[in-house]
Amino acid sequence: MKTTYQLTVLGRDIPVRSSAPEEQVRAVETFVNSRLADIQNRMAVADSQLVAILALLNLAEAYLEQQAAPRTDTAALDARIHRLLERLETALETPGLFRET
Repeated sequence: MKTTYQLTVLGRDIPVRSSAPEEQVRAVETFVNSRLADIQNRMAVADSQLVAILALLNLAEAYLEQQAAPRTDTAALDARIHRLLERLETALETPGLFRET
C-alpha cells in the first residue's frame, strides 16, 4: 500500500507516494538534501535548477560506477563463512584448547 509523504527539497514541499516505510523515505530526503547542500556550498552563485542538475549528474555517475563493479558471489561467501564456523567449532571442541573461566 502506498502512502503519501510530504518532502521538502530545495525549499519546496513535494508530495511523494511510496510503499517504502517512512524511515526509508526520510533517509532518501535527507540524502538528497545533503547532496544538494554540498553542491550549493561549493558554488559562489547557483540557481536551484543548476544545483539539481549537478546533483543528478553526480548521483548518476556513482550509480553507473556501482553497476559496472563486479558483483560479490554471495553463495561462495556463505560457503566460506560456513567452513570457518566449522573450523571454529572443531577447535573449540578440541580438549585443552578451550577453558571456561
